[in-house]
Amino acid sequence: MARRSILFVGGRLPTRSETFVYRELFGLRARGAKVLAASVHPPERDLGEARLEALANGVIDIYGAGPARLVRDAVAQFAHRPFKTGATLLAALRDAVMEPDVRWWGRPKVLWQGLAGVALARRVEKEGIRHVHAHMAHVPTTIAMYCARQLGVTFSFTGHAVDIFRLRALLRVKLKRAAFVACISEWHREFYRETAEMPDGSLPIVRCGVDVRKFAPSCDAESGEGGRIMAVGRLVPKKGFDVLIRAVAALRAEGRAVRCVIAGDGPSRRELMRLADELNVQDRVHFLGALDNGEIRRRMEECDLFVLPCRVDASGDRDGIPVVLMEAMACGRCAISGDLPAIRELIADGETGLLVEPGSVGALAGAMRGALDDHEERRRLGEAGRRRVCEEFALDVNVTRLWNALSFVFADDGVDKPCRAADGSDGALPADNMAA
Repeated sequence: MARRSILFVGGRLPTRSETFVYRELFGLRARGAKVLAASVHPPERDLGEARLEALANGVIDIYGAGPARLVRDAVAQFAHRPFKTGATLLAALRDAVMEPDVRWWGRPKVLWQGLAGVALARRVEKEGIRHVHAHMAHVPTTIAMYCARQLGVTFSFTGHAVDIFRLRALLRVKLKRAAFVACISEWHREFYRETAEMPDGSLPIVRCGVDVRKFAPSCDAESGEGGRIMAVGRLVPKKGFDVLIRAVAALRAEGRAVRCVIAGDGPSRRELMRLADELNVQDRVHFLGALDNGEIRRRMEECDLFVLPCRVDASGDRDGIPVVLMEAMACGRCAISGDLPAIRELIADGETGLLVEPGSVGALAGAMRGALDDHEERRRLGEAGRRRVCEEFALDVNVTRLWNALSFVFADDGVDKPCRAADGSDGALPADNMAA
């Protein structure tokens, strides 16, 4: 597979909130694959890593170059390959009109994304692309699907959360046309099976991976008092930060010296800050804004408890398996989250962490109280959580799974073979590897 060129498409690549996308890309490159990167929107800058700045400098910016450039490239492609381009755009038109999960106001967007796929194919045509893989099942995968059609190659994608719930579009046809769909959880696999008939081999489990060598326990990081709580995520209703703030207020009312920091930004920030003021915990709940990955890791290593009380929001949107939960658990922190189906694959309640009823302030406050009061139990859950991440959610393990899925796509010439780690395993670190 090292001789094959792969095009990776992301919504914004790189970006602070989707570390799993560029980690996967770098993981494939480290194994010898030639991987080009394309970003629907301009890449995020100043992320604190030189390799991310280099990635941003080399990415193919699909929309950022402007609509005139996009149309110009699409017209040039039509002039070069008129029949192929006409067929691709006709397919986009048919999908926009015929597919039931495209609302009437979304039809022009599908056509525009079809045009973007043609333009992207023009930009990479000389790179020898043999496969296109996208992260996020909505716009990036739509563009990737039409780009792959225009190039005459296969495509695949990884779905996550909002892209298959609130912003879903053309999901059924994407599932049926994809060479494979990387499933970040068993729950996602069943969800896809319910949406379209697909063979098991087309639905490999490829978790969002965490580098467990970087995210690792630090010596004596916990405070003896056990009062430092951390949460990380986009400030949106499905994360349940309002529930967390109310739970902190409940513990404060009991006279407990808890302190909570929330890292991340989003549309609910002002509302959440007002709630903290109303509950008189503004001195106990601190909003840090967006932090770089190094600072997130440092703060995770120092907290006593990591809490992310996920739930299903009013629109039906929900999380898959948040990567920040995996990162905190890899750091040996005891994690508490909302009891959602996909999250159960990461956290077994009472075994590798704690799960609470989504949206329940009382249940969350009770779980936090118990964990903060029992240092030994908190340590036991943190160690078990670390082992769970190393076994199933480590980056090496899941890059190998993606590599194998891609290798099967390329195996038609009999040269490319599914890979294994250097030790002959599937890439997993030892389950008891608790060291940094």
